[in-house]
Amino acid sequence: MSVYDKYLRRKKFPLIWCAGCGHGIILKSLLRAIDKIGLEKDNVVIVSGIGCSSRAPGYLDFNTLHTTHGRAIAFATGIKVARPDLNVIVITGDGDATAIGGNHYIHAARRNIDLTVIIFNNNIYGMTGGQVSPTTPRGKRASTAAYGNIEHSFNISGLAEAAGASFVARGTAYDAIPLERIIEKAIRRKGFSVVEAISTCPTSFGRRNKMANPVDMLKWVKENSVSLQKAQTLPAAELTDKIITGILVDIEKPEYTQEYAKLKEKIVQTSK
Repeated sequence: MSVYDKYLRRKKFPLIWCAGCGHGIILKSLLRAIDKIGLEKDNVVIVSGIGCSSRAPGYLDFNTLHTTHGRAIAFATGIKVARPDLNVIVITGDGDATAIGGNHYIHAARRNIDLTVIIFNNNIYGMTGGQVSPTTPRGKRASTAAYGNIEHSFNISGLAEAAGASFVARGTAYDAIPLERIIEKAIRRKGFSVVEAISTCPTSFGRRNKMANPVDMLKWVKENSVSLQKAQTLPAAELTDKIITGILVDIEKPEYTQEYAKLKEKIVQTSK
């Protein structure tokens, strides 16, 4: 049995993901991280919203919840408040988390509630027709931007950092082993942890932008990625449109459910 078999619902296969999609690579990195930590399956809850990445819980043999569009973090917050002992992991996409779900994303980071959020960022709404997402690069084509996207894209890791998350990191589907290590650290960190995992979408993004070959897309990710350590030595002009990878934030700070428990105890004591 491989490390993956014990965590998968094989009866739910085949996957819906297109050939060459980077999501499977990211999912395997997550499973290896969970296995390395040694989490019990019954103590793990995987929550998702709507989108290509959000179909993942259907294939995973944990406690799973496939919720509504943009609301994965809201559902996950409810689970964590009710059961702080559980390891709650959110699998979501760039559109699901930061467009319709943007306010949930911001305020979960502000509260620093102990959730691990893995954002499969493929720069597009892949499942619903290839529309522009908050992370679609300026100038790239989509079904709703036939002549090129005129909007500036979102720095979703930067947003989490600014909002108060205790752990923020970015990895890619090309560098699967470093991504696994980042996810492991994110799960171990107490507080709101975000891993922005850069994925590839040959079908909805690649075809429209002359990058339909999955191998070429992964090569592009490789050639345009720069580690945080290296980025700190380069002038800003050389970092334009580059993918900065690594751990961006890793700090200890009060966590929401622990603070909530203290508040409840205080209320109980003062009411006696």
